[in-house]
Amino acid sequence: MVKLYESGIYLLNGKEIVTESNISKEEAKKGTIAYSILKSHNKNEDMKNLKMKFDAMASHDITFVGIIQTAKASGMKKFPIPYVLTNCHNSLCAVGGTINEDDHMFGLSAAKKYGGIYVPPHIAVIHQFMREKFAGCGKMILGSDSHTRYGALGTIAIGEGGGELVKQLLKQTYDIAYPEVIAVYLDGKAKPWVGPQDIALAIIGAVFKKGYVKNKIVEFVGPGVSTMTTDFRNGIDVMTTETACLSSIWRTDEDTREFLKLHGREDEYKELNPKDVAYYDGCVYIDLNTVKPMIALPFHPSNVYEIDELNKNPYEILKKVEEEAESLTGKRILSLTDKIVDGKIMVQQGIIAGCAGGNYTNLVEAVNYLEGKSCGNGEFSLSVYPSSQPVFTDLLKKGVITDLTNSGVIIRTAFCGPCFGAGDTPTNNGLSIRHTTRNFPNREGSKPGVGQMSAVALMDARSIAATAANGGILTSAETLYKEHNISDYNYDETSYKNRVYYGFNKGNYEEELKYGPNIKDWPEMDKLSDNILLKVCSKIMDPVTTTDELIPSGETSSYRSNPLGLAEFTLSRRDPNYVTKAKNVRKLEDERKNNTEDKELIEVVKKINKIPGEGEITLKDIQIGSTIYAVKPGDGSAREQAASCQRVLGALANICEEYATKRYRSNLINWGMLPFQMKESPVFDVDDYIYIPNIKEMLKGDMKEIPAYVLGNDIQEIILYISNLTETEKEIIKAGCLINFNRK
Repeated sequence: MVKLYESGIYLLNGKEIVTESNISKEEAKKGTIAYSILKSHNKNEDMKNLKMKFDAMASHDITFVGIIQTAKASGMKKFPIPYVLTNCHNSLCAVGGTINEDDHMFGLSAAKKYGGIYVPPHIAVIHQFMREKFAGCGKMILGSDSHTRYGALGTIAIGEGGGELVKQLLKQTYDIAYPEVIAVYLDGKAKPWVGPQDIALAIIGAVFKKGYVKNKIVEFVGPGVSTMTTDFRNGIDVMTTETACLSSIWRTDEDTREFLKLHGREDEYKELNPKDVAYYDGCVYIDLNTVKPMIALPFHPSNVYEIDELNKNPYEILKKVEEEAESLTGKRILSLTDKIVDGKIMVQQGIIAGCAGGNYTNLVEAVNYLEGKSCGNGEFSLSVYPSSQPVFTDLLKKGVITDLTNSGVIIRTAFCGPCFGAGDTPTNNGLSIRHTTRNFPNREGSKPGVGQMSAVALMDARSIAATAANGGILTSAETLYKEHNISDYNYDETSYKNRVYYGFNKGNYEEELKYGPNIKDWPEMDKLSDNILLKVCSKIMDPVTTTDELIPSGETSSYRSNPLGLAEFTLSRRDPNYVTKAKNVRKLEDERKNNTEDKELIEVVKKINKIPGEGEITLKDIQIGSTIYAVKPGDGSAREQAASCQRVLGALANICEEYATKRYRSNLINWGMLPFQMKESPVFDVDDYIYIPNIKEMLKGDMKEIPAYVLGNDIQEIILYISNLTETEKEIIKAGCLINFNRK
């Protein structure tokens, strides 16, 4: 089904894969689609070290307030490029009193003041709006959401933390070493019962755990691309985030042109194909004809099985998930094997939603399985969220919505809630099948720490509809497939014209921002000292720690515009003791700055002075902050709050074996935190102190060996290191955060 090449490949004429060529690798690398787009956006003469400027940006209502507040504090006067503010995450305004709508009105006032585009709640999810209105061939778009992917429209789109968007608003650059580019070669044609989620899950299952495309650009090539509509390609493309890649790009064709023409932007089409000879740093080969309906079981999109395989061995496979749930929580609070009834798996809920599932084609396909059938009146329920008002409007006109509701399906508005725990939260111990983006253990409303846990599995809309039509019995779409036609989509943007505020280059720069009582400025951050003392406030030895564990999504996001208020939830579902410990460390630092002597710190300083070569150190010579250790932190969301919440509680660093994503590491840097790594297993525990001398001097060197000292009963030297930092990133860390850097 999926083959990974062990080394790089040459692609000849876009069709033939070979391992050798008479053209050098360096020259043939210029033959990729990615190279030409990156080159046209690079403001540096050096293509090895890119300094990128983007054509447009997008944020939603969990992220845009903090970004605008940061940019404003840093001196921004106007939005220099089109900046879209959507309201698709806290759309319901259901938790936190006036907080959510206050933030929406802040966003509208910012669009009016600085010249932005404002999309009100329920009008469109962020990525569908950008597909319909902004993505085009050869463009680059930056978004403060990890699923910022518009590669199927010829756009390299990158999801990053808010700090990187702030830099663009300040006319600075996105700095990154030239990434490796991996070919995703699509061959053959998918079966008619196979959907985009099936193909996406097959890819994720093959590459994620191997780190095959981590922080790289995946480039979709091969004849199989043109066997799919662009709407279908979009469904695969948005899921590339779950491979841990940096971004994606696809070859374009006449169907791409037709998509852009339908949306009134044919002038943004151009043919994108690799040159006659193109070198890729690796290749993922997929025979589309062999892909079958798939399911990603909890607790990650890479936990992939064919649905047929699961149905043949349900007890054995579901038992593994139960055991993983117990290893995550230390308790037996989830049972899935009890969902097996007469050898069949019974499901309690289905969801088809958002940027991955709510596309036109997916919902029309769902009707073809459900038409004339019933979801039943038992436990099983099915909810559908069209991805935008134009999609919803056309489904209404064609009678698709009527057919769905007559089958017992609940129709929602354009909303991202099911993806992050703010909509259709499953029942405790329930099994939910979803055509959405993620199924992390702490994500869709589960709170394992208080004994609430559900199981979310990812599937394609076709198999979800087949399951609904089969009375909630887990069913592959292949089982119930019947031939049918998909009517052409008719795009009508009247709803956008009547509700969306288009203000780019029309800012009223004297206008005041509208603040609600929960919208708070960022607290002051101290610049980095020469010597730092870290106290370990959490130690997480899980193989991967997601951003949802670092700062939970769901109802907590109502406080995202209040830095200290949101920080109260840091690690709350993974390590409930963290916040108290971090606050105590911050109190120690406040006392130190006020020349208040603490008995514990006095003893710590005595230990520091026993380190050979350190001379006489006093509390005045040391900056105190908290830190966490995690094996591999930062998988998942781009939300900068995963870092900023630690920072406002007084954190100075993270320590890890490796960072799960580039964007989480960037978030740490932009909030003035040192992104330490270590090769050895940690010899320190929670509440231990780690002393790191001369850290600013270390930042001037290669940072490959940074001596640090664990101050236990015995002093143990450990070696930390920091992977490559740009000179600007070093200055941001030394300044204490991006705001301080820009003020300076």
